[in-house]
Amino acid sequence: MTPLKMKVLGFMVIMLSVSAIAKGDENESSSKPPTLVKMVKGKKMCVKDWECNVLSRFCCNLTISDFFETYQFENLFSKRNSPVAHSVGFWDYKSFIIASALFQPLGFGTTGGKQMQMKEIAAFLGHVGSKTSCGYGVATGGPLAWGLCYNKEMSPSQDYCDDYFKLTYPCSPGVQYYGRGALPIYWNYNYGKIGEALKVDLLNHPEYIEQNATLAFQAAIWQWMNPVKKGQPSAHDAFVGNWKPTKNDTLSKRVPSFGTTMNILYGDNVCNQGDIDSMNNIISHYLYFLDLMGIGREEAGPHELLTCAEQKPFNPSSSPAASSS
Repeated sequence: MTPLKMKVLGFMVIMLSVSAIAKGDENESSSKPPTLVKMVKGKKMCVKDWECNVLSRFCCNLTISDFFETYQFENLFSKRNSPVAHSVGFWDYKSFIIASALFQPLGFGTTGGKQMQMKEIAAFLGHVGSKTSCGYGVATGGPLAWGLCYNKEMSPSQDYCDDYFKLTYPCSPGVQYYGRGALPIYWNYNYGKIGEALKVDLLNHPEYIEQNATLAFQAAIWQWMNPVKKGQPSAHDAFVGNWKPTKNDTLSKRVPSFGTTMNILYGDNVCNQGDIDSMNNIISHYLYFLDLMGIGREEAGPHELLTCAEQKPFNPSSSPAASSS
């Protein structure tokens, strides 16, 4: 049995539990089992059904499906199944919630109060929407309604095989490491690193990402939750305020904010280039999603916390460890 099939079988158990959520069952939140609460070294720790099923302080909070429901996902990505989209029928709410269950005990969408939780989901999905969009200025529904239009790069310009990593993440013969997923993965070393973390052989089978939406969302959330290099913040930590910037960070205009999440995920592909369209498109998706989720873009904070136009990159593109999205 292939690793992908084994992973899919594991997903099936959870999928049975979330069938009511996928159908938009209004009573799902009230029908959840009671939270198991334990005091560990004086700190409250919880387990909350299948969605946050590891003893964690974050599981004492709302789970993502408590505040983010099927209809909201459909609103955010309303054009993804239009006939002209390129991954019709691939992405859905159930896949996202199943994928998130791996990371909710670690704080993904479960950090802080309800408003911070909702803002993090809007921020993460804002990145996803921007990076998978086929929207344009006069597109039906507007340019921000076309997220999750793609699940892979349509016309790869290269194989994205970097021999610098031939000892740790050697390229598999004939395999192409072009962009795939909700936060598109490029290059052999990124497929190798993410595959190791998720215990799936993505180095030899990067196509798994474009074949399984839950795995694709898991890979994207993993990127959100983990730093590019040790000693640097993850996008999650930079957004929710866990990260404490150094003096050098402050001088580089890197502060806990949405803007810094772009720096972490894309480096100088997007940041430190002034007021460019690719950066503004990501910001626009985030603000639009805040509105659609009922939070309101006014809660995003001042413009200087949204932008990375003048932020120096954590990992300049000349560095092999630089983000490659």
